[in-house]
Amino acid sequence: MTAARSPLSSADRPQLGLRERKKIKTREAIRTATYALIQEQGYDATTIEQIAERAEVSPSTVFRYFPTKEDIVLTDEYDPLIAEELRARPAGESWMDSMRHVLHKAVDANMAEGPEVVRMRTHLAVQVPAVRSRMFESMSETGRLLREVLAERSGLDPDSLEIRVYAMSLIGGLMEVSMYWAENDFTGELGDLMDRALDVLEQGLPGETR
Repeated sequence: MTAARSPLSSADRPQLGLRERKKIKTREAIRTATYALIQEQGYDATTIEQIAERAEVSPSTVFRYFPTKEDIVLTDEYDPLIAEELRARPAGESWMDSMRHVLHKAVDANMAEGPEVVRMRTHLAVQVPAVRSRMFESMSETGRLLREVLAERSGLDPDSLEIRVYAMSLIGGLMEVSMYWAENDFTGELGDLMDRALDVLEQGLPGETR
């Protein structure tokens, strides 16, 4: 059996062209500037103009990459990679095993940005209403992508109630993992907490009789 590829790893990816590398560098500069300013003066006091000045780009460039300040804080770059990885998993593997494998890779990729960045992003999602609201919108978008992948694998309609409930149960559960992690002072490994959440979705509540 041929091993599935790992889209979340760049080892087997084609070399990006100069234009794409510049885009990535610009996005990183904007995000780095945003995080630094938020740490210095707080979220509400940080403006797009300040971010642009710190990142050495124009405000219009910031908006070209990120429609809102909330989008700078939140990240959805991993969604297409997660979908690609799920499609590459062995056909006979259980859906939950596939999810565990892919989500662990996503957590590792996210943590590669630095634990402090991940903690700050999660903290803002918990405490800043605008960030939390945008996070819920992003969850809906991620859910639609997950529904498409799940429907491809199961042969069911992506708009069916069953697919919609299952996909959003996963998304909502993982959101609660991040909230729980932040509310408990970021204690515990995020991957372990994620496994606990997936156990609940797969097996039901601890001690529940069936």
